[in-house]
Amino acid sequence: MLQFLNISNIALIDELQVEFEPGLNLLTGETGSGKSIIVDALGVLIGGRFTSDLLKSGAQRGSIEGLFLLGPNPGLERLLENAGVDGGSSEELIIRRELSATGRNKIFINNQLATHSLLRELREFLVDIHGQGDQQTLFNPHTHLQLLDSFAISNGLLDEVAEAHHLWTRVQRELDALRRDDSEKFQLVDTLRFQIDELERAQLVLGEDERLEEERRRLANVEKLTALCQSSYGRIYEDDDAAVARVRQTLKDVTELAEYDSTFRDYLEGLESARAVLEDLSFSLRDFADKLEFSPVRLAEVEDRLAELSRLKRKYGGSLESSLAHLARSEDRLRQIETSDERERELSREVEAARSRYLERAGKLHRERVRAAKRFEKAVESCIAELAMERARFQVEISDASSSAGAKGIDQIEFHFSANAGEDLKPLARVASGGEASRLMLVLKTVANATEFPRTIVFDEIDTGIGGRVSEAVGIKLRKLAETNQVLCVTHQPQIARFADSHLAVQKAVVDGRTQVDISKLNRTGRIEELARMLTGAEITETARRHARQLLKIN
Repeated sequence: MLQFLNISNIALIDELQVEFEPGLNLLTGETGSGKSIIVDALGVLIGGRFTSDLLKSGAQRGSIEGLFLLGPNPGLERLLENAGVDGGSSEELIIRRELSATGRNKIFINNQLATHSLLRELREFLVDIHGQGDQQTLFNPHTHLQLLDSFAISNGLLDEVAEAHHLWTRVQRELDALRRDDSEKFQLVDTLRFQIDELERAQLVLGEDERLEEERRRLANVEKLTALCQSSYGRIYEDDDAAVARVRQTLKDVTELAEYDSTFRDYLEGLESARAVLEDLSFSLRDFADKLEFSPVRLAEVEDRLAELSRLKRKYGGSLESSLAHLARSEDRLRQIETSDERERELSREVEAARSRYLERAGKLHRERVRAAKRFEKAVESCIAELAMERARFQVEISDASSSAGAKGIDQIEFHFSANAGEDLKPLARVASGGEASRLMLVLKTVANATEFPRTIVFDEIDTGIGGRVSEAVGIKLRKLAETNQVLCVTHQPQIARFADSHLAVQKAVVDGRTQVDISKLNRTGRIEELARMLTGAEITETARRHARQLLKIN
């Protein structure tokens, strides 16, 4: 729902802020007062084309900003999340377009820079504008399918068809991938077997390369290591002034001191630990030196093994872990290929079963749509007749689209229309005028009762060529539609304006030699005056006021 619109330096508008309410919002005013400018600005805000002549004369920059209140809508939330826009699951969405005479325009969604393509994708979730030459969804056959399904098709059946299609396509993709493998499998089998044999012969063990590298360093430095061990062993344990002997003597002395001063007792445990560590280190040095033995044969073996491991690591991912992982994948892939014939037969059976289930569900959906189409046509034609299109005819064309079967079934739906007697029914986009299209969309929306994800629906020039009783019928249908969607309607008919939940008057005035547009929300007194003006024109009479009060009283 559009809650707030802020327009700056657009056409005749300097600065204009307007708040909209839930339900039916009516915009009225003299011809040329600027009502359509507001609708045009909203169209630009949600992705419409901008040209520099839309800027206010003399202005180099302009802006349009809208605050939308959102309800739960997984599709919208997913779109915003995929686009990286913060706040996709919040209750508010702020869209701002900054426009420039140079053509350097910017789009912001929740204060994040966004693309024009994202804005156009958001449009179907937010605003639907219907006016002269601006039917954004009515002429799209995809919308026709949605409207017919909203009229009479249960969500349970639609979900079953979508789920059956998903299963069918998933199994088909797996089968296609397996068949692609078949075309390459003979060459692939040889490659996989060679790699598996090579890796299995190597008998790789995690950490082996690190252990062998350490052993290689020892074997290459036996002389140096022996000297280091012997000299350290002597200094710690074997020499006359060895460290262990000195620590033992120190420990003895401190023990005696502790008998005279208790503070020395705190050092006894540390000295004992130092003695134990030094003794342990000296024995380790002695044992290590005893085991050291230079072996050219073993050194050659280690270096050969390290070279083999290095070659395998380079070939299979850079480490022993990646080499072992490659071995596991290759074994798994080889097993799949060796059993591919059996798996292909199994998948073929699954594909046929999934296809049959899908076609059975889609066929049931098709029959439901055919039955619903007849009822839908009658309901639409009945409502059209009430809106000054008595001779209009409406038809739902359902064609077989099995070749492009999808999650919504096997049907191609398109609405055909004829506004005048003697004319053939033709696709809507080819025959409906702007005013007819607006009234027809009003009928379709109210008949279909499409309320899954309500949005803001805008009708401009919906009252073209009608009046009196027909205007009242339009107003009633607008009010019904406004029970489930926010409706914005520009009208010149008091019989329509009287149904408003929120009545906004648009006025144009000259201030300091410049034309400006202003908008105000009318209270009851203001509505009486505005309806009276709409009834009589510039000179408002008491009779017109009485008639206006009567219209509001009836409402």
